[in-house]
Amino acid sequence: MTKLAIIYYSATGHGTAMAQRVATAAESAGAEVRLRHVAETHDPESFAQNPAWTANYQATKDLPGATGEDIVWADAVIFGSPTRFGSPAAQLRNFLDSLGGLWAEGKLADKVYAAFTSSNTLHGGQETTLLSLYITLMHFGGIIVPPGYTDPLKFVDGNPYGVSLVSTHDNINEFDDATENALAHLARRVVQTAGRLVSPSVTPE
Repeated sequence: MTKLAIIYYSATGHGTAMAQRVATAAESAGAEVRLRHVAETHDPESFAQNPAWTANYQATKDLPGATGEDIVWADAVIFGSPTRFGSPAAQLRNFLDSLGGLWAEGKLADKVYAAFTSSNTLHGGQETTLLSLYITLMHFGGIIVPPGYTDPLKFVDGNPYGVSLVSTHDNINEFDDATENALAHLARRVVQTAGRLVSPSVTPE
């Protein structure tokens, strides 16, 4: 069974909802899944006037937080982060920057990696966020498995680098069909590819 870690940071809850969709699809594809959020580093008082941020913080603060061990355990990792000026959020960046010891030991290498993101505006730095994240994963020695245009549905959502969402306050738990399908496809592709690496006799469906 392929072991998949989904490691994400979410402020206002869109990333949390995306991560949950990926987890459900990955489990349906036969993976053992660890869903882990990156802990908030801002003082809750600093975003107290943002109801969505506060609600997501309250909903996730007591859940298991991401650690480097989750990556060591996994055959594949899907990262998630909102876009911050065209790059991953500082919270996820800080988590990645804490992994130097595991990187030095080679424990982050030879795993399948992919990612998803969201932004408040169309495009809004989505592609550069994913590409920036993938540069770090190249340093890990990771095997990057983007969705590409490997299924007709990718010509609908249009992002070959990963999955991206234009986030608004009213769509936290309601995604359009293109996003739902893209998240499920990403999960299946990562699980199947990792499975073929772990057990070379496994063939894609």
